[in-house]
Amino acid sequence: MELKRGDTAPAFSLEDDEGKTLSTKDLGGSRYVVYFYPKDDTPGCTTEACQFTENFPQFETLGVPVLGISRDDAKSHQAFRKKYGLRLRLLSDPDRSVHEAYGAWGERPGRGEGVIRSTFLIGGDGRVERSWYSVKPDGHALEVLSALHA
Repeated sequence: MELKRGDTAPAFSLEDDEGKTLSTKDLGGSRYVVYFYPKDDTPGCTTEACQFTENFPQFETLGVPVLGISRDDAKSHQAFRKKYGLRLRLLSDPDRSVHEAYGAWGERPGRGEGVIRSTFLIGGDGRVERSWYSVKPDGHALEVLSALHA
């Protein structure tokens, strides 16, 4: 199941790398970006996270938080953030329930079941403004930024 423009974004409540819980209720009324990635400190995931960090000031100016979600635990997220100076908030979804709710887990052609690299722009009304599936990491942060300006 893929989420489309106008769909209600699935609610979540997940722990970040500091052990603090963040839920969709905490984000209510504001736009935010949530992206799903396979694994901390792997080539594609590092490229994507670093490019979101490079463009972080622009997201911040627009008041749009960027949240990365993977199945990695807090310790892994902490090491990943520290190693690359990441400024994004990284959330843990160990049972992949949030991945599944967003359609970011499933069969990948030629690679079996796993994380489908996906990004969602959620509006202040809690509805999906834009969704991207099977994302190419390089250049994606700029693609998301341009959607925010559209």
